[in-house]
Amino acid sequence: MSAFKILIADDDKNICELLRLYLEKEGHTVYLANDGEEALTQFNANPPDIILLDIMMPKLDGWQVCREIRKKSDCPIIMITAKGETFDKVLGLELGADDYVVKPFDTKEIVARVKAVLRRTGNSSSENNSKEVVYDKLVVNMVKYELKVDGKAVDTPPKELELLYHLASHPNRVYTRDQLLDEVWGFEYYGDSRTVDVHIKRLREKLEGVSDKWLLKTVWGVGYKFEVHE
Repeated sequence: MSAFKILIADDDKNICELLRLYLEKEGHTVYLANDGEEALTQFNANPPDIILLDIMMPKLDGWQVCREIRKKSDCPIIMITAKGETFDKVLGLELGADDYVVKPFDTKEIVARVKAVLRRTGNSSSENNSKEVVYDKLVVNMVKYELKVDGKAVDTPPKELELLYHLASHPNRVYTRDQLLDEVWGFEYYGDSRTVDVHIKRLREKLEGVSDKWLLKTVWGVGYKFEVHE
């Protein structure tokens, strides 16, 4: 996973430091705020890629901070609530929160949710925010949802295009079928892993023999990768 800037806003300094420790181990840059006003100040000074936002904070609560941020940004927000507090999920969705976690939480769950939200919101790779990958005789553009092969547009179903984009955005990285189901179809998808095989087969029919500089390759016993030849 790429490195991101993460803002953690919580009046519990111990929680802030614990989350910072785990997220920095993942390679991220972490900023802290202990009240709502400081959270907005930090947000404006160092615009983050994602925010972990506690609801019950002094000066401004998490709902107020979320409202202010949504007036000017669609930055992903994960709300944090204490166990036993009334959490109105409908309100959270209306205000624009992307997810929520309940205290006490496992720090590994936080890391997993950060990855999931960034993936869903299209920020899974900061260097790929252009949403386009380009190789020899191949262009995959996820803004236009367009595949060009040797300069010609090729009709491609959305999920095939998303799968190709995901693999091509991480050249030479091997993915298992389960990882691709998780990261392309979504972590709540309970389909047969053969779905991946079918989509790969269809992509190969479109891409076979186009270039000798890259290849949609099967790694036997593991999964697939977009192999790039130097």
